[in-house]
Amino acid sequence: MILLDGNKTAAEIKNEIAQKVARIREEGKKSPGLVTILVGDNPASQVYVNKKNKTCAELGMISKTEKLDAGISEDELLKLVRYYNDAAEYHGILVQLPLPAHIDEDKVIEAINPAKDVDGFHPVSVGNLVIGKEAFLPCTPFGILELLKRYNIETKGKHVVVVGRSNIVGKPVANLLLQKKEGANAVVTVCHSAAPDLKKFTLSADILIAAIGRANYVTADMVKDGAVVIDVGINRVEDHSAAKGYRIVGDVDFENVAPKCSYITPVPGGVGAMTIAMLMQNTLSAYIKIEEKK
Repeated sequence: MILLDGNKTAAEIKNEIAQKVARIREEGKKSPGLVTILVGDNPASQVYVNKKNKTCAELGMISKTEKLDAGISEDELLKLVRYYNDAAEYHGILVQLPLPAHIDEDKVIEAINPAKDVDGFHPVSVGNLVIGKEAFLPCTPFGILELLKRYNIETKGKHVVVVGRSNIVGKPVANLLLQKKEGANAVVTVCHSAAPDLKKFTLSADILIAAIGRANYVTADMVKDGAVVIDVGINRVEDHSAAKGYRIVGDVDFENVAPKCSYITPVPGGVGAMTIAMLMQNTLSAYIKIEEKK
C-alpha cells in the first residue's frame, strides 16, 4: 500500500508556481493577484481564507481579503464583485461559501467574471468542463486528478466509482474523468446514499472516490483488493483522548481499508492539502490569460 501524499505533492506544485511567479517579477511585471470575499464570521471559512492569504504570500502573489458583515445586502455584495471584475491588479476572485441565507449564492457566483473564476464554479466554467473545453477546474477535483497524474496511476479504461454527487466534488470529478484525454478516459459510475446496495457498485471500482461527507462511511467490505482509494471527506469526530476533544477523519475507514489498497489518501494530508495548491495554479493561469490579452 502506498500513501498518496497530498502534503508532499502540494508542496511540489507550490514550489513550481513560486518559481514561475519569481520569473514574472524578475521581468518587472506585477504579480498575480487573488481577492477573497468573506461574508460573516464562519470559523471554518476564516481558517481557509487565512491559509489562502498565507500561501499567496509564500508564492509571491498579491492577496487581499474583503471581510464583510453577515448583514450585508445582496446588492452590496454584487456591487463589490463587479468592482473586482474590473480591478486590473486582481486576476482571481473567490467568494467564500457558504453565504448567509438572505444572499442567493448562484446569483453571486454568476456575477463573477468567468475569466477570474478561479474556484471553477461559474456556469461558463462548469459548461466548458462538461464538454471538454479549456476551463478553470474546481480546486478539489483538480487536486484529485493531479494526485493521480503525479503518482502515475492509470485511469484509461479503469472503472472509477464516485460516491457523492455534489457540485463541488462529485459531479465535476466524474465529468473530468470521463473526458477523452490523457489522465482521464475512465469508465465512471456516480452513486450516492440513495443506492439500496452501494457496496455492489464500490466493490467493482478500480479507483474509488469517496466524497459523501460521512465519517468512516466506506468500510473494508466495500473495497476490492488492490483498489486505489481517494478520500475527499473531512469530518470532525469526538475524541476525548485528543487535546482538542476531537479528531479529523475522512469518509473512509482508513485503518481497515488501507491494507486492501494499492494506493490511498490519508486524512488529513491527502486531497485537502491539494485544494489550495490548485487554487494558486488557477490564479496563475488566470493571470497569464488576462495579461496575454493586454
